[in-house]
Amino acid sequence: MDEVNRCINDDETPGFHLPNQDRLKQNIAIIPPHPFLPSSGALWIWRQAFFISCIFLWDISRAMSKHQLELGRPASGKRRLKDLLLQKDNRFCADCAAPDPKWASANIGVFICLKCCGVHRSLGTHISKVLSVTLDDWSGDEIDAMVEVGGNSSANAIYEAFIPEEYAKPGPDASHDERAQFIRAKYELQEFLKPSLRIVSLQSGKSSLQSSSSRKTVDSFQSTSSHHLAGMVEFIGLLKVKVIKGTNLAIRDMMSSDPYVVLTLGQQTVRTTTIKSNLNPVWNEQLMLSVPHHYGPLKLQVFDHDTFSADDIMGEAEVDLQPLITSAMPFGDAGMFGNIQIGKWLKSHDNALVIDSTVNIVDGRVKQEVSLKLQNVESGELDLELEWVPLDQ
Repeated sequence: MDEVNRCINDDETPGFHLPNQDRLKQNIAIIPPHPFLPSSGALWIWRQAFFISCIFLWDISRAMSKHQLELGRPASGKRRLKDLLLQKDNRFCADCAAPDPKWASANIGVFICLKCCGVHRSLGTHISKVLSVTLDDWSGDEIDAMVEVGGNSSANAIYEAFIPEEYAKPGPDASHDERAQFIRAKYELQEFLKPSLRIVSLQSGKSSLQSSSSRKTVDSFQSTSSHHLAGMVEFIGLLKVKVIKGTNLAIRDMMSSDPYVVLTLGQQTVRTTTIKSNLNPVWNEQLMLSVPHHYGPLKLQVFDHDTFSADDIMGEAEVDLQPLITSAMPFGDAGMFGNIQIGKWLKSHDNALVIDSTVNIVDGRVKQEVSLKLQNVESGELDLELEWVPLDQ
């Protein structure tokens, strides 16, 4: 029995004394006969019962050890987000009930499908900040906000609280216009909220509570929204733009500048954070835009942030997206190919390129590095990395 006790207490799991099963079998096999037991079948039964009991206790101890270790380890942000996505009400799009949504509105707190994602993006980030559950990096605050809302059911209990009984929500096979009309009514116009709780979102990112007596504001907003709906188109993909750094930017304050970058594609506008007092800022900040069928150039502007006056322009440039998109389209799923160059945008007097820009498949993703000389300014260059994401990814 001393041998059994020794093998039971020699396990390496911290905080537990568990047996090694192979050694346990060996030691039990050499247990000498008990002086008060016969050396026939009774001894064999006793040995087998003792062995089974030890194995049972070993399994229980192992399970307890694993459970305690998991309890002591904080869940990662991505793990928390995926756990939330696995909840029953989050397995379907909050707006059209399409299964297996892979996108989310981080500030609203809902999971949405790819088709509804395009409409959300057209609302602007001041209303709906769309992120991919699998492709994007989430901040801790964004994940906390999603968890705090609790998912689609909790959010819809607010945003659809006063939806008319005869109103038909769009389904998974709804047209783009049907989705756009419903999503704008739900989040931008807030037609289905209790009137006293409605919030009118402004382009500046500020919000103002609206009482039920100020219906004229909503009516005006509805008129503007209807005008925009007429020109809406479906998107063909997503453009991820990593703003890497600026070099030798222009001085707009006494000795330096507080630069930030604004990107515009069609009706969508996104911007980086502001970096204080730096003419060679490093952002390494990723922004995302939806690409419509009839896309134009990606417009880029650099501004100097001023507290008490209008922000000063520090240069501008345009990026031709055609080399990136037309090169990527024939390859479909880039993950099936190795690292190769598939296209090039050549420097010329008609564009702002510092050097030729190549389009490459890198680790299964279509990327393009772009160095631009800022226009209509005395100095400054900007480095970007573009990535094309097809809608079916």
